[in-house]
Amino acid sequence: MNDPEQLEQLNKEMNVVYRYLRKMAIPHEDAQDIVQEAAYKFLLYYDSIKTPKIRSWLIRVVLNFHHDQYRKNRRVELGLQEEQVRSFSDALPEDIILSNETLLDIENILNKLKPKYRELIQLKYIWSLKYEDISQLLDMNIGTVKTSLFRARKQFVKLYRRLHNE
Repeated sequence: MNDPEQLEQLNKEMNVVYRYLRKMAIPHEDAQDIVQEAAYKFLLYYDSIKTPKIRSWLIRVVLNFHHDQYRKNRRVELGLQEEQVRSFSDALPEDIILSNETLLDIENILNKLKPKYRELIQLKYIWSLKYEDISQLLDMNIGTVKTSLFRARKQFVKLYRRLHNE
């Protein structure tokens, strides 16, 4: 991989992957570490990766690495994130606390879902990706994506109702 065009393409793909991680609310330093790990793995396995699937391969690698690190560390962050503080600058303290509790409830429910379901929900509703984009990213049929998302939503609602005794 000594071709400058290939290195430039890799750099562009790694920037996309970094933005993806940041959008998932992964801290800057962790996202940088994960991207560096993915770039290292890419360079190791460059010969066996199909060229048109580089982005999906990189995203799969960073998600797997992030999930592994999360399971190892089991860090719990308390408090509000910067984005929340900015968006609530005019809100009442009660509204801020309720909103934070709702976000924590949603996060807890997402963490109870199967990793596949959690990832699908995040891609569809947090990233606002279309079914076609999700199917390409995860290398799945569109019908399988739709069916899995239906099941994921159903499981999410079930867990949400159980949490709130509805």
